[in-house]
Amino acid sequence: MEHTTLYAEYAGRIEAALKALVAQGQLPADASFANVTLEPPRDPSHGDLATNAAMVLAKAAKTNPRALAELIVEKLAADPTVTSADIAGPGFINLRLDSSAWLGELSAIHDLGADYGRSEMGRGRRVNVEYVSANPTGPMHMGHCRGAVVGDALATLLEHAGHLVTREYYINDAGGQVDTLARSAHLRYREALGEDIGAIPEGLYPGDYLKPVGEYLASELGARFRDAPEEDWLPAFRAEAVEKMMDLIRSDLALLGIHHDVFASEAALHVAGKPEEAEEWLRAHDLVYDGVLEAPKGKAPPEDWEPVELPLFRSTKFGDDQDRPIKKSNGAWTYFGADLAYHMQKAAHADELIDIWGADHAGTVKRIKAAVTALSQGQGRTIPFDVKLVQMVQLMRAGEPVKMSKRSGNFITIADMVDEVGKDVVRFTMLTRKPEAQMEFDFAKVVEASKDNPVFYVQYAHARIRSTLRKAAEAGFAPSGDALDRLGDEEIALIRLAARFPREIEAAARAREPHRIAFYLYDLAAELHAFWNLGNDSPEKRFIVEQDAELTGARLFLGQAIGQVVRAGLAVLGVEAVESM
Repeated sequence: MEHTTLYAEYAGRIEAALKALVAQGQLPADASFANVTLEPPRDPSHGDLATNAAMVLAKAAKTNPRALAELIVEKLAADPTVTSADIAGPGFINLRLDSSAWLGELSAIHDLGADYGRSEMGRGRRVNVEYVSANPTGPMHMGHCRGAVVGDALATLLEHAGHLVTREYYINDAGGQVDTLARSAHLRYREALGEDIGAIPEGLYPGDYLKPVGEYLASELGARFRDAPEEDWLPAFRAEAVEKMMDLIRSDLALLGIHHDVFASEAALHVAGKPEEAEEWLRAHDLVYDGVLEAPKGKAPPEDWEPVELPLFRSTKFGDDQDRPIKKSNGAWTYFGADLAYHMQKAAHADELIDIWGADHAGTVKRIKAAVTALSQGQGRTIPFDVKLVQMVQLMRAGEPVKMSKRSGNFITIADMVDEVGKDVVRFTMLTRKPEAQMEFDFAKVVEASKDNPVFYVQYAHARIRSTLRKAAEAGFAPSGDALDRLGDEEIALIRLAARFPREIEAAARAREPHRIAFYLYDLAAELHAFWNLGNDSPEKRFIVEQDAELTGARLFLGQAIGQVVRAGLAVLGVEAVESM
């Protein structure tokens, strides 16, 4: 069922007013409306909607903003649903709408149900979102959690805005860390065969999570690799250990409701010769050349430093501070070289790329962005590429930081966390701050039943509505849209906030910021709780007014719609809308 949301409807009416001014010669024919916005005013007392149209078009009209605003207001004031159009400050226009406009949007929320808030903004645009991509050397721990949730919520948000999304995980299975994993698995294999392995040697992974891998290898392979030289068993143990770790990682992510569409292997990338293909393509487009890196700046070069000719990518051409080697002096690919080939592979199947990285990777952002820009220009198309940096989360317990060390095997896994506080608490909490901001995750605070705990506050709003609808049904009342004109100013305030949901989806998708939906839901929950609390002092303000079935039906209709918006917003975040608490 199609519906033009209220904000889109009135944006269209403003555009119609501007086109009328063009037709009258008061605006030039080539005036661009691209920067004209329609927003809720920062102060609700100023009106329902605000536009900057006069501010951004005054120069083109060769007049001052207030003078142009007067012409626009004259057009808008003729609209029967606009009860007032006022000019504020240097030329902003504030509109007040008749209640019928908001009640019509309330009916639209009811009619569209789960589709309210969905958008065609993306118009089938293919977006590849790569997130998590942790080294396959152990279980998922809380160091991975925030990026995993941010990436997954962003993917769902973009889908709601009409994009075709591929969720991708890049398996770093070609570096030295997987050799270390294989050696650690071999040690556990020997242990499974009955050997007393003693303390885990320095440099190997000591966690007990490798014991099942060793036991599996022992049952499958017997004892033939126990005393064999490393070159005989390393490749097989590496492949088997990576596969088992990825099974564990998929299982851990599933506990958070996270599932990827594609698992791309770095090792497979090398086997397929993708880095060589990338180098050939880049050389053909004069984007890779053989050159000598400058000596390290700011200090005397190390004694063992010597100039070596290497294949260098022209990243300075795209804003980097120096050209970057794609191979080492021994002929092996640099991490950047392999990563460049990987992004080239992704770009062949997407219109846009988004990577979710830990903040410790900030130093590599510029060069990878340069590489993707080069690929875009060389292929004659624009491939927007965004890297979202996510800060680590500081875990707290009893007011004290919880220390983690993956190498020592002493860390809190995602499975531990979900088991203790639940998937919904973990997911919502990870989205209560901007990803680039520092965050503390306090085990006690995230399960508090208080206004200060956003996940509880929002879920409680939905549970409150559902409980009210159940009680109403038991008393013989049902939601009804027949007498919505009985709703007053407090109810209209709730509808105004609910009506912002579609534009919040689009704005959050455009900014690639799913946390905006969490912030919005908190505000909507606060408005719902505030309205609910009016009934504590004034029985006539309650959702169920037993002596007035007509008003009760209208308020239940409102509650049902608010619950639908909360449920849809939580779905974007991957959080359940609970029925009771």
